[in-house]
Amino acid sequence: MPASKLSWHRLRKVVHAFCVLAFVALPFFNVVRFDIPRQRFYFAGYELWIGEFSIVFFSLMFLMFLVVVSSVFYGRVYCGYLCPQMIFSEASLSVESYLRRKVDKKLFHFKPKVRARIARALWLAVVAVGSVFAAFVFMTYFIEPRDLLHRLLSFDLRTSGGLSGAVVTLVAMADFSLVRLRFCTSVCPYGYLQGMLGDGDTLLVRYSDPRGDCIECRKCVRVCPMGIDIRESPFQIECVHCAECIDACEEVLVRLGKAGLIQYAWGDKDQPAVRGWRRRLGIHDAKRVIALLVLLAYASGLFVALSMRHAVLVRISPERGEKLYRIGADGRVYNQFGYRIDNRSRRGEAVAFRIQGLQDAALAMASNPVALKPGESVQGEFEISRPAARRGEMVAHFKILANTEPFDMTFLEPAEEK
Repeated sequence: MPASKLSWHRLRKVVHAFCVLAFVALPFFNVVRFDIPRQRFYFAGYELWIGEFSIVFFSLMFLMFLVVVSSVFYGRVYCGYLCPQMIFSEASLSVESYLRRKVDKKLFHFKPKVRARIARALWLAVVAVGSVFAAFVFMTYFIEPRDLLHRLLSFDLRTSGGLSGAVVTLVAMADFSLVRLRFCTSVCPYGYLQGMLGDGDTLLVRYSDPRGDCIECRKCVRVCPMGIDIRESPFQIECVHCAECIDACEEVLVRLGKAGLIQYAWGDKDQPAVRGWRRRLGIHDAKRVIALLVLLAYASGLFVALSMRHAVLVRISPERGEKLYRIGADGRVYNQFGYRIDNRSRRGEAVAFRIQGLQDAALAMASNPVALKPGESVQGEFEISRPAARRGEMVAHFKILANTEPFDMTFLEPAEEK
């Protein structure tokens, strides 16, 4: 029997490389990022202000439900293929093993203890550099990258951003050198959560040997990064669905002209999931259809919220103090209004105010139009005046146009003298 052309190990490493590139690129291109100092949330290139609750809510709910739906459909595949903890932990183990082999080969004339110490020192140096890099990238999800780079180069340990970066670096070093894959079985709640989200049709790694073809080579156990025996159960909490055991079993049994005994499958009693494109999608029942519809609803709500978003937010309100209006020396009636403009775009903007529907009215403000820099917020006041009416009107309705956006307003004046 010819060997399968599909290598899950090779596929995982390609996915891991893509995930590392995405992990580094996402904050720099503002795909997903919280800017805590500026109170901004970046999603899909949009700069969202914390006050834009509806968009931030739909963004977070969409991302959260995406994780839930993927768990219902594909189980622990996220853990084995996409989880940063798994990716960096495996990289740490691989680098440690590589350095140990190289040192043993190049410095074979040294004593074993000396070679072990040299390999350990080199590995710790690599871990230190990798921890600084990983901590820097992680912190760029919360602090603007150029600002964070300045803090790093100046060895900032006084501000909250600099201290947070130092703490994250130390945590990363401890994780890469001590914790690593133990995190998956002792700290991470995702494995336990998956036990509640999965069902009889969720994707898993299953061992099946109805004809007794297993030759007890135990290679599936040796290659498992979590150190478990998949033959005992497909529902072990340590199993991250990495499929290393699938490749190992097939590599051994193909030499005997037999098929591998471990495969991806939809549920414990289903056919292998690698057969047929419809089986790959995992849509087996109404539960999954509903889950996809809910995910689509969140995505649609997010799309609508983003499409209705105004890059320049203008708010206008009347300033009614003890006096509802004032009468100037020129005999005109004055009403005072306040405005606030938030430029939520990445370019400079200008907002011009005009009056519509108020006869003989004049607008007086310090600067019109109002110029704003990218990300700037401006607030101020202006007055609208008109000659005193003799028509018995106390309230006149009109509009203030901020560029082309209308705002319904009221103008107050004294009643007609009897």
